Amino acid sequence: MKKIFVLLLLSLITKGYPQFTKNIFSKDPIINLENFQKQKLHFGFYLGFNSYDFKIDYKTESPDILVNKTTGFNVGLVTDLRLHEYINLRFEPGLYYTKRDLNYDESYFSTTNVPFTSSNRLREVNSTYINFPLLLKFSSLRTGNIRPFLLGGASATLNLSSNSKSKDDNLEQRFRVKSWTTNYELGFGIDLFSEYFIFSPSVRGVFGLNDELIRDKDPNSPWTGNIESMKTRAVFINFTFH
Repeated sequence: MKKIFVLLLLSLITKGYPQFTKNIFSKDPIINLENFQKQKLHFGFYLGFNSYDFKIDYKTESPDILVNKTTGFNVGLVTDLRLHEYINLRFEPGLYYTKRDLNYDESYFSTTNVPFTSSNRLREVNSTYINFPLLLKFSSLRTGNIRPFLLGGASATLNLSSNSKSKDDNLEQRFRVKSWTTNYELGFGIDLFSEYFIFSPSVRGVFGLNDELIRDKDPNSPWTGNIESMKTRAVFINFTFH
């Protein structure tokens, strides 16, 4: 699936490469889509990659729970409302796939009756998110066919793989987090105007605001007992087409 996704993305980008080099990065470019962003409302879609992490705070000092991150992928839609010449309101709902592995130190099991085994020390957190960000886009003055921008706003995220309704917990190999989380998002990017569309690569940081962890029934659980809070941290790299 990832290979197909990467090939699709590369084909979309490289298809317009000759016109990019001629009309965007030349010294005296032809101005493309001059009136496109003067529209009150326009739409687009994006493809991209993500890297999710957890920010973990502890009740007492202890070895860190190691979070092994993987690269996931994103796909979504864009609705852009022009508020001002340099300010746009954007709604970018999307589907995000990711995976994180939590590795626990042996000390977490030393005061419990749970044995320290390879299956107990590792928890796989597979997540399928539907993200609902509402963002403000602050664009600079357009120079030829290039226009940098900043993004910032808030989002609500639904985790379809949260296991929040499961009655089983970590003793039954079930790691649970809350279904809904809230975040703030900050990022930057650049609009590149080609003859037929706008290509906008961007980088964005996502910072969870609320504790996501659902504790085990045992308050002294080695997996959740010493965790004060667990919040999402993520980086998105998106390639948007308008």
